Amino acid sequence: MPDASTKVKPKSKKIGRPVTIGAEKFVGVKLPTALLKAIDAWAKANATWRSVAVRELLEAGLVVLARRKAKAKP
Repeated sequence: MPDASTKVKPKSKKIGRPVTIGAEKFVGVKLPTALLKAIDAWAKANATWRSVAVRELLEAGLVVLARRKAKAKP
């Protein structure tokens, strides 16, 4: 146990959000109000958050485009 003459310096807290190593990149995007409402409705119907809904809808759209492209090739 430290005696009265020993000073214990508390650890200083770092300001800001903690570092997330290996995290995905943030992409900000502006969307028309009607599209945002449609995304929010989809998210609510699927019991998920808006960010998850955007990712899932983008992935689904990319799959559909890839399939169309594959069908179009003779």
